Amino acid sequence: MQKRTVALALTLAVSALLPVAVPAQAAPPPGRGPGSGFYATKTPYAPQQNPRSYQRAPKGFVPVFTENVSRHGSRAASDSEDGDLILALWEKARAEGRLTPSGERFGEEVRSLLAAMERVGYGQLSGRGVREMRETAARLEERLPGLFARIAERSERIDVVSSGKDRAVDSGNLFAGALAARNPALAPLIGPARTDPDLLYFHKAAGGAEYRDYVENDARLAATLDAITDQPATHTAARRVLGKIFAPEFVRRISAGEFASVGTEVEAAQALYALYSIAPAMADEGDWDLSRWIAPREARWFAYLSDAEDFYEKGPGFDDSDITYRMANVLLDDFFAKIDAARNGTGGPGAELRFTHAEEIIPLAALMGLSGSTRAVSPERPYTYADNPWRGGSVAPMAANIQWDLFRSGNGDGSAYLVRMLYNEKETAFRTGCAPVTKGSYFYEVDELKRCLGREAS
Repeated sequence: MQKRTVALALTLAVSALLPVAVPAQAAPPPGRGPGSGFYATKTPYAPQQNPRSYQRAPKGFVPVFTENVSRHGSRAASDSEDGDLILALWEKARAEGRLTPSGERFGEEVRSLLAAMERVGYGQLSGRGVREMRETAARLEERLPGLFARIAERSERIDVVSSGKDRAVDSGNLFAGALAARNPALAPLIGPARTDPDLLYFHKAAGGAEYRDYVENDARLAATLDAITDQPATHTAARRVLGKIFAPEFVRRISAGEFASVGTEVEAAQALYALYSIAPAMADEGDWDLSRWIAPREARWFAYLSDAEDFYEKGPGFDDSDITYRMANVLLDDFFAKIDAARNGTGGPGAELRFTHAEEIIPLAALMGLSGSTRAVSPERPYTYADNPWRGGSVAPMAANIQWDLFRSGNGDGSAYLVRMLYNEKETAFRTGCAPVTKGSYFYEVDELKRCLGREAS
C-alpha cells in the first residue's frame, strides 16, 4: 500500500518531468553553471562568484582565521562495474549483429574510458581533480592575502585533516602544497596531514550507525525510491538510450528480461548514464563524448533519479525526520570549536582545512539550511525537479566547499568578531532566522550564529 501511494503521488507530481520534453526547470546548458550537463554529484567544480563582487568587511574588521570543508576533487569512477555491465550487453549484441551504426563505435569508446580510469586508479583523483584542488587553494590565498601574511608573520599553524580515504588525503596534500607554492613562508607552518574519520567520514563511523540502519532497512525509504525509479518515464528513457546502441529487437529482448543476469533495461541505461556523468571528470585524460548515446532529456531524467537517491539518503529527505543530516552536527560543532579557539587565543591554527566526501557535504548543507537544501518533502508528495530546488550538481559537485572566514575589529578583550560564509566560493547567507550585522550583509556575529544554529553562546 505504501509503495502504491507513493507511486500515485509521483504520477501526479512528476508529469512535468516525463522525458518527452525538457520542462521549464531544466538545468542550464553545458558550461553555464552548477548542474549543467546533468551530471548530478559528478558535476566538475567551478567557483560560483567573481571575487571582485564580494562585499567588503565592515570598517575596521580584518581577517584573522579561515576554515573550510571541501569535497575531494574530480575522480575516476569507483570501479568498472557500470562499464562491465553495458559492455557485456554490447558484446552479445555485436556477436548477433544487433548493433546500430552508432552502437558499433560504442564499445571502443567505453573501453577507452575504462582504460583511462584504470590508469588513473579507480576512485582516485583525475587530472581535473588535481587542478580543482590547486586552483581552489590559489583563489583562497588571493582572497585573503592579509590573513596568510599574518599567519606567516605569527608562525601560526595550518592544519590539514581528511577522512583518510586516498582521494581526500590527496586533495588535502595538493591544496596545502598549492598554498605553499604561492607563499613559501607558509610551507613550514603546514602541519603533517592527519585523518579523522569520526569527523569527516561520519556516515561510516560509530556516530552514523542509526543512519546506516535507515539506509539499509527503512521500508518507507525503499518504497519511495522504488516508486521513483520504477515509473513509465524511466522505462521510456531507458529504451530511448539503449535504442541508440542496440537494434530494436535487441532492446525488446533486454526489456523482456532475457539478459537479466547481465542487467535490466533500467540498469543498463543507468550504467550508461554513470559513464556519461563521470566522463567530464576525466577530461584531462581524454575526450569522450557519450552524449551521442544519451540525449539531454534522458540525461536529465537519469540525473533526477540519481539526485532523488541522494536527496532521500543524504539530503533534506522526509520532513518528519532528520536522520539523514543529524550526524553532521559533529562537523558543525568543529567549525564553532575552531572559531572559539581563534577568538580566545588558545593556540588554535590560523587556518583549518578539511577534506571529505559528498556523503558529508550533502548532510552538512541540509543541517545548516544552505541554499538549495532547505526543503524536505512529505511522504505524500515526493521529491521532483518540478517543485524542489535540490540538485546534486549545485549542492555537492566535485570539490564542493564550505568556508567560514573570521574577522576581528580591535585587539584584546574588547575585540568584536564577525563570520562570513562562502559556499562553492559564493558569498552565502546563513539559514533563515540568522540575522546579519546589517540587512543584506553576509557578515554575522559569532554568538548570533550560535543562537540561530542551536549552539550555546559564549
